[in-house]
Amino acid sequence: MRFCVSGASGFLGTTLCEHLRAQGHEVTRLVRRDTRADDESSWEPASGRIDQHVIDASDVVVNLSGAAIARWPWSTSYKRELMDSRVTTTTTLARAIAAGSHKPAFISGSGMAAYGQDRGEEILTEESGAADTSSHAGYLQEVVQAWESATAPAADAGARVCHVRTSVVLHRDGGALKLMSLPFKVGLGARLGTGRQYFSTISRTDWIRGVEFLATDQQTSGPYNFVAPDVTTNAEFTQILARQLHRPALLAVPAPVIRLALGDLAGQLLGSMRVEPRRLLEAGFQFRHPDTSSVVAAARA
Repeated sequence: MRFCVSGASGFLGTTLCEHLRAQGHEVTRLVRRDTRADDESSWEPASGRIDQHVIDASDVVVNLSGAAIARWPWSTSYKRELMDSRVTTTTTLARAIAAGSHKPAFISGSGMAAYGQDRGEEILTEESGAADTSSHAGYLQEVVQAWESATAPAADAGARVCHVRTSVVLHRDGGALKLMSLPFKVGLGARLGTGRQYFSTISRTDWIRGVEFLATDQQTSGPYNFVAPDVTTNAEFTQILARQLHRPALLAVPAPVIRLALGDLAGQLLGSMRVEPRRLLEAGFQFRHPDTSSVVAAARA
């Protein structure tokens, strides 16, 4: 198959492109600069500039563009960047898909914030609605709602659209695990707040396989939760990571300290999100790393 990938140089995009090529697929990477390789195509999402021929020649368009969430602080200008970097890229790609006579599938990034930032013990599936109070919603819920809505031109034109609602992706090469491991390695591993909040993760291997699964299964569309089926609490995750790093984890960071230090970003660490990948499982996807222990082990291998 022929893939077109935005965000191809990121933590997930780089490995996805390598995996797709290894499986025999052709990949064109969208870049926001002059091209330097035969597999690149220059675009400018803010102005809507894109090579329509590249989109028309694709079987699947994968959208992974967006400013990093795990960045501190969330200033007013950066919160606007979190929103705009996702909506403008998605809109440009969706309109290009809609404009062509051939409609490639559109696999677009999204996140668990579709359900808010703190839902306690509630089991969240793709059928769950958004949080209905501001204290449980958080700013990222607004971002995800706008992000997913921006795919509408493609869907309205008849393209198959999937929303990849990603949990915390773990791998030693980068992302959250690299930051999480640092305090453990110096003996300062700690649960966050009470530790009772659910903490949803997925291995990078399963995330990559999941995207390919959606891309190649013509029956899939709509939202899909990308999270390992067996979800643990933050306290349980802390102990699992400590054991695998052979380090103690006897401390706790009080919630007020986290809120004072991180501001709006604190909600992503203290909120409880018990998310399940119901639609992926029903579609027949099989996780290689279905629980937190296997996710962490795979991430460190």
